[in-house]
Amino acid sequence: MRGTDEASGALFSYVDLKERVLARHPLRSIRRIVDDALASLDAELGVRHADFGRPSIAPERLIRAGLLQILFSIRSERQPMEQLDYNLLFRWLEVAPVV
Repeated sequence: MRGTDEASGALFSYVDLKERVLARHPLRSIRRIVDDALASLDAELGVRHADFGRPSIAPERLIRAGLLQILFSIRSERQPMEQLDYNLLFRWLEVAPVV
């Protein structure tokens, strides 16, 4: 079963990520391009998941996590998860909806 690519909002955070990332930051334009590409793949990604069972991690999030590894030259899969705890830019690219 395919998981959703929705942000949980500010449930556990008092920092609005959209306001913390500069409007002119290059990741904003990269994020728009990536989200458009993922939106065009939505139907194909949905077909590849079962209609039953426990929800998976949304493939869109996994693709964005891989993109973070490439853009920031992160060598392991564990490091992006550690950096999500303290790097707001990573957290914004990974989970926050585009506005």
